Amino acid sequence: MMIKGFETLSATQFEITKDAIAWITLLIATADGVMDEEEQKWAAKITKIRSYHNPNELTEFYEEVGKDYAAKVAELMNKLPADAAERRGILTRKLQQLNTVLPLLNNNLGHLLLKDYKSFAHHVAKASGGFLGFLSVSKEEAKLIDLPMIDPIPWEEPDEIEFDDVDLES
Repeated sequence: MMIKGFETLSATQFEITKDAIAWITLLIATADGVMDEEEQKWAAKITKIRSYHNPNELTEFYEEVGKDYAAKVAELMNKLPADAAERRGILTRKLQQLNTVLPLLNNNLGHLLLKDYKSFAHHVAKASGGFLGFLSVSKEEAKLIDLPMIDPIPWEEPDEIEFDDVDLES
């Protein structure tokens, strides 16, 4: 059964939307070299939190992501090259797949999901702490946290209700 709102996607396309969370984690957390334990723990925690604390349209999505998130991150860490630039290139290309998938969703769901991906990236980047929470985002992370490799999905206002068509007496 496909999650509500994602029915327009094939199984492979849906996997891309789910895998993007692991890709974002590794792209941001390893941008300044290696992923530290705090970033890894925080990213897993954020994923779990988002399965119950987010816009209703994404609750089921994050529940699904959480089922194998840790395993995907671990598997990717083992497969990705140690060279930061090479690793960043691979993860960037993986995330670029979203440019053909997100437009297949209802426009506002695609917009919401992209906004959530960016929020997730910001949380992962800030997980290392820095000094009293300041300077916690490295220069390398700052270049990536807005996920510039993913095309924007503009928010479309819902059609306006014509009051002539609405029965205000009922």
